[in-house]
Amino acid sequence: QVQLVESGGGLVQAGGSLILSCAASRRTFSSSAMGWFRQAPGKEREFVATINWSGRSTYYVDSVKGRFTISRDNAKNTVYLQMNSLKPEDTAVYYCAARRALDAGTKQDLYDYWGQGTQVTVSS
Repeated sequence: QVQLVESGGGLVQAGGSLILSCAASRRTFSSSAMGWFRQAPGKEREFVATINWSGRSTYYVDSVKGRFTISRDNAKNTVYLQMNSLKPEDTAVYYCAARRALDAGTKQDLYDYWGQGTQVTVSS
């Protein structure tokens, strides 16, 4: 069983930055692709960013391209989401997810493990 623990959420003004972290318990983290998803109030959970096992391949939803950066540190079993130029529409609960595969994935059903989520609120 893999446990994922997100941290770093909070309240920030529009234009500000936050960095989310997701620590994984699994010792085979380095062979797992990781993803970030988010769910805004009253909306379906959506894909935000994903990274493959090595960190060399990343994908983003169009709405965050150029503002968010996903990265990972396999020595620390941690994946990050650097969020810059935040907008009120980025307000959501952000979830970290892990899949038992090397390749990055944008679809939720590809992921096997999920964190509990961390709230990000961007005020205007």
